[in-house]
Order: sequence, then structure tokens, then C-alpha cells
Amino acid sequence: MLKTAVGWHVELEFEEDTHRTRAAALVRLPDGTEVRSHGYASRHPADGNQPRVGEEVAGARALNDLAMQLLTKAHGEIDSASGRTSFPLTH
Repeated sequence: MLKTAVGWHVELEFEEDTHRTRAAALVRLPDGTEVRSHGYASRHPADGNQPRVGEEVAGARALNDLAMQLLTKAHGEIDSASGRTSFPLTH
């Protein structure tokens, strides 16, 4: 059996100010599709300034949104190829 190695590279970029962090995620798929998402984090005024934590929260939210978009895309492709409505892919 021949196995094909496939890899995806996800890009994450962050923008921060003193109270908010924004993450933008991008993955380019082998079929040429680009999937983009965003995630946000806000620092409570009583919390210390920890930019890394804001990046982790905003990045995780962007990646979660990216994952949901990929599941939706796969679900649509399954339905299209099978000619029927399948169960939603949520996990």
C-alpha cells in the first residue's frame, strides 16, 4: 500500500495593546482553499499584564474557529460526494 505524506502549515499572527489581543489564523489546503479565522482575548483591569497568556487564549480561540470551519467544509464535501445529508461533524 502506498502512503502519501501530507502536511499543513497553520500561520498565526497576533496584534496586542494593553488590554486586548487579537489572533489571526490561516491554513492553506492542498486543494488551494485558504481558511481564515480570528480569536480575541481581553485582559481584566485587575489582572497583571501577561501578553503570552493573551496570545494563548486568542490563539486557541482562532484555532478552535479554524477547526470548526474545516469540519463544516469536510461535512459539505461528504454530502456532495455521497448525494445525501450526513450527520454534522462536531467532534
